[in-house]
Amino acid sequence: MEVPVKLSARSVFEEILDNDESFRLFCSIAASGEAQGGWENGRIAALVPETERALAPKIARHGADEDKHGRIFHALLKKRGLQPVEVPHDTDYTMLLEKHGIGLAHDKLKADEPLSVRDIVTYLAHSRVTEQRASEQMRLLLKYFDGHPDIGRAVRMISHDEDNHLAYCHEELLRFARAGHGRAIQHTLRECAHAEIRIHRDVSLAVMERMGRILHWPHAKRQLLTTGIHALYGYERAVGWRRMVSLEMPGRRDALGGPAAAATEFA
Repeated sequence: MEVPVKLSARSVFEEILDNDESFRLFCSIAASGEAQGGWENGRIAALVPETERALAPKIARHGADEDKHGRIFHALLKKRGLQPVEVPHDTDYTMLLEKHGIGLAHDKLKADEPLSVRDIVTYLAHSRVTEQRASEQMRLLLKYFDGHPDIGRAVRMISHDEDNHLAYCHEELLRFARAGHGRAIQHTLRECAHAEIRIHRDVSLAVMERMGRILHWPHAKRQLLTTGIHALYGYERAVGWRRMVSLEMPGRRDALGGPAAAATEFA
């Protein structure tokens, strides 16, 4: 007799968090992505064109938040006596985004030439799409693990920051739209959203496959998860992408107008 497959978002997350090897992979992937985001924002802040220098502290704050998130995930590993693992190429969401032209090219960020205003608009549009994903994912984790003894505080802090990042992108893009960049913003948002949903699907499948091997998931469970990932992609390709390209003035105004909050409790 077959054992019924237990499958819900909560149960899958709980399995991943309860097993040291899957938890190690989860935190390593997250920490790597946050560290890359921190570096990218730091370089953009340093290269902001003179006409937009007032934006540089907010971009730097964004980067400082991402660096902080990376340290938090490393601290969670350390607390369980675990070391990070090398992130598999096909699970590296941030690197794959850059490879497919989402975000400013690293060659440009490694140079010392100032960026153009169009570069900043592109950066903000790409961030608006990826921060939508980050905000939604952290809210999902917050829903399930707000009271978790190990990761609850981390999830609350990171979720708050991601919501701030998304608000900042909306506000700044609306400012640039009023300045005459509206058509470029909408084109970039649409192009980025369609690319992001494909990469998110591919990374989700790759992560699921590795977690399945670590946790010895039965074939039926892997198939159900695969079907769910493809179903989400189908929805996002048809209509879900629209949530990533709309712009509205956020309730949180000037969300990145101050210094980044410290994460001393995770040190």
